[in-house]
Amino acid sequence: MDGWMDGWMDGWMDGWMDGWMDGWMDGWMVGWMDGWLAGWLAGWLAGWLAGWLAGWLAGWLAGWLAGWLAGWLAGWLASWLAGWLAGWLAGWMDGWKDGRADGRTHS
Repeated sequence: MDGWMDGWMDGWMDGWMDGWMDGWMDGWMVGWMDGWLAGWLAGWLAGWLAGWLAGWLAGWLAGWLAGWLAGWLAGWLASWLAGWLAGWLAGWMDGWKDGRADGRTHS
């Protein structure tokens, strides 16, 4: 009986411990941990990269648009102001010349 019992204990228990327990620990547990870790890392990296790229693109586009709009507005305003000032000055000079021709003086 001792031989059969020891053989059964060594064979079945060690086989169960080595086979099922180690297989479960190595296969499922380690595989799950590796898969979860790899999935989490890949997801985090993809999310970070997508977020960074979207942020960079949105920032660049907003900056370019703001710069273009500010430049266009400044150019339009400067052009309008220069035209208005030139017209006003030409009218004033014309009136001044007319006044001088009539003998009137402007101070």
